[in-house]
Amino acid sequence: MDARAARTLLESAMPDEPGTTWADFGAGEGTFTRVLAELLGPAARVFAVDRDATSLAAFDRWPARLREHVIPVVADIARPFELPSLLDGALIANALHYLRDPTAVLASLAARVKAGGRVVIMEYDRRSRNPWVPYPIPLSELGAIVKGAGLSAPTITATRASRYGGDLYVAASDRVG
Repeated sequence: MDARAARTLLESAMPDEPGTTWADFGAGEGTFTRVLAELLGPAARVFAVDRDATSLAAFDRWPARLREHVIPVVADIARPFELPSLLDGALIANALHYLRDPTAVLASLAARVKAGGRVVIMEYDRRSRNPWVPYPIPLSELGAIVKGAGLSAPTITATRASRYGGDLYVAASDRVG
């Protein structure tokens, strides 16, 4: 996905006052991390969390104005790891479908977000598994997953046809309590 398409999808889910400290869980090479950093502005800190250090090395090639606001963190989001601060928001783009128990992992990630903070989820609305989406999260199951993670009912803020079949959706939920 190109940066323009990523921006269109992500900005639709951002809160009016997003705060300045976010994480992109499952950041990969940073397509959405970069857009998030740009949307949040120069005062922001974005933790780019991914288990693949090689993917996170792509951040070294970014312009300095963005690199100084993005902190790469090598960690598996399905296992305990440390972040130095509570977050104003979190982005989880195309990562939950790799997890056997997305509710438990989402709950642990959402617990890092301040009460009332935003959690943005991007996933594929498809019903069949494949090697790239081993544990699909169809829209029909998303409500139960986010509720189980201590988040508000999701609001679908954008959809787009996926070149891999089905649709990609963007959902915004807020941390309850």
